[in-house]
Amino acid sequence: MTLGAGAEQAPEPDDVPEPWPRGISRHASMRISEVLGQLRGDFPSVSHSKLRFLEEQGLITPVRTPAGYRQYSAADVERLRFVLAEQRDSYLPLKVIKERLAAMDAGEPAPGPVPRLAAPAPAEPSRRRWTVESVSEATGVSTDAVRSLVVAGVLRTSSGYLDASAPEIVRLAGRLAEHGIEPRHLRPLRSSADRHVGLVDQVVAPYRSQQTSDGRAHAAELAEELGELVARLHSAWVREGTAQLR
Repeated sequence: MTLGAGAEQAPEPDDVPEPWPRGISRHASMRISEVLGQLRGDFPSVSHSKLRFLEEQGLITPVRTPAGYRQYSAADVERLRFVLAEQRDSYLPLKVIKERLAAMDAGEPAPGPVPRLAAPAPAEPSRRRWTVESVSEATGVSTDAVRSLVVAGVLRTSSGYLDASAPEIVRLAGRLAEHGIEPRHLRPLRSSADRHVGLVDQVVAPYRSQQTSDGRAHAAELAEELGELVARLHSAWVREGTAQLR
């Protein structure tokens, strides 16, 4: 059929712009725990529930496996990074951020500076092998102080290496030390945390024992969610107790 002089041809599917960010892989293969691991370097407080909330608000759309588990792509991670940066740096409400993303998805230039995509890290911090010396160098805390945390059981070692969370623990312990709280005072806190982990393990263990990738993925996601809920509950109790000391 011949189009009239004033008629416009409907755009072909190829004319539809690729959603932002363009040129980034959309192959969904990352579990939520892996996404959190990539984001927490810049956004330490990002959590399992935060990602679910952003999904509910339509800011990201992770793929669901046949078993219902979420999987994310590198493009999803960059959209999350953009949303979190806009909230933190520009104090924008989610409605405005969603409008910005929709405009960028449609091919319009971003209002304001174009978001800078994060350069891929050479290695995930959680996979780095930490030693007393490397933790001391990374945190600025003396090797003797780091060793005292190991001796007190506050830091754990495996095959001669410290846990992945060692730098964060050392920094926090250093802040507490400024107020006279020594490693021996932190031992009961570590024991309490171990009991919390044991409680989560009781719930997660049946899924972790399944010999399927979906079962293991669900175990990882459930452990992340339960760990966060337990930590938030503990934090609420501590805040409630300290509020009475004011």
